[in-house]
Amino acid sequence: MEINYSVKQLATLSGVSIRTLHLYDEIGLLKPHIRTDARYRQYRAPELLRLQQILFYRELGFPLKEIALILDEPGFDLVEALKSHKQELRMRQQRIRVLLQTVDNTLRTLQNKTMLNLDELYDGLSPEQSAAYRKEAVAAYGSEVVEKAEQHLKKLSKSALQLLVAKQKDLARQLAMLKTEDPTSAQVQQLVQAHYENTRQLWGTADAADKQADAYTGLGQLYLADERFTQVDGKSDPEFQEFISIAMAHYAEQHLR
Repeated sequence: MEINYSVKQLATLSGVSIRTLHLYDEIGLLKPHIRTDARYRQYRAPELLRLQQILFYRELGFPLKEIALILDEPGFDLVEALKSHKQELRMRQQRIRVLLQTVDNTLRTLQNKTMLNLDELYDGLSPEQSAAYRKEAVAAYGSEVVEKAEQHLKKLSKSALQLLVAKQKDLARQLAMLKTEDPTSAQVQQLVQAHYENTRQLWGTADAADKQADAYTGLGQLYLADERFTQVDGKSDPEFQEFISIAMAHYAEQHLR
């Protein structure tokens, strides 16, 4: 015999408010299995599984309309969806672990008032790699821009720099997951905005009046020309290179000019 759950019981079980469950019913996203003669909503196992999927997709940032389209797609596979959610949650777990460690390092650094030296700006790179990267940056942006950025970063603690770098890598991972989407879509452009703002922090120009439209577009072109700057988990991805370059150019044209 299948168990029926009232809206109150489902709200308690899932952590979703009764008001939200009513909304999901009204917009057709999560209909109850039946309504009693007294018009009370009753839910069963299929509705609980659908609600689980709704909550997973909400956690990933999908709007309700898109979730409805995904779940109602004739080819929707619950098992494959759960596998995908599991992979995404593992990736988030790793990102959170890195960020927590970075926060701990930042707190220790701030308490000890430890500052960076120039060598630490290129921490993790061989002397040859760091010299090559710096030379390429000077060629692309000029020595004045590079030196200004270096002076800005030297004022940061090592952990503060690591936090910026970790965020940049995290944004790249999130954007790489959307590489098959329209690079001009709202979801992609929201991430590009965060990438732009974090890039300005790394450049030391966050408070500058110049929005650096040309420089940000040029960075996207550099990503397109050199696969080293767009590697995710150490792997090259030409499709992602083209995607992020277009996305950055669109953002610059629409918001920075």
